[in-house]
Amino acid sequence: MITLKQFIAGLDAVPGTTSWYLADISEAKGRQELYKRQLPQRLKALKEHALIESAVSSNRIEGVEVDKKCQWE
Repeated sequence: MITLKQFIAGLDAVPGTTSWYLADISEAKGRQELYKRQLPQRLKALKEHALIESAVSSNRIEGVEVDKKCQWE
């Protein structure tokens, strides 16, 4: 709440913690770009695996069970 009140009142300077968070985000984005350039095949495989696991988990939540043998075909 205090942060919102500060934004409404206008900021004279960026709070220290905010600048730390922004720096961390910038660093993570740089790493993400590096991985995308260096390991595209591995990232594609991880993305596909995450998609499959997400679908299986979603189905399980809804009460649908899929035979493990059929998941990877």
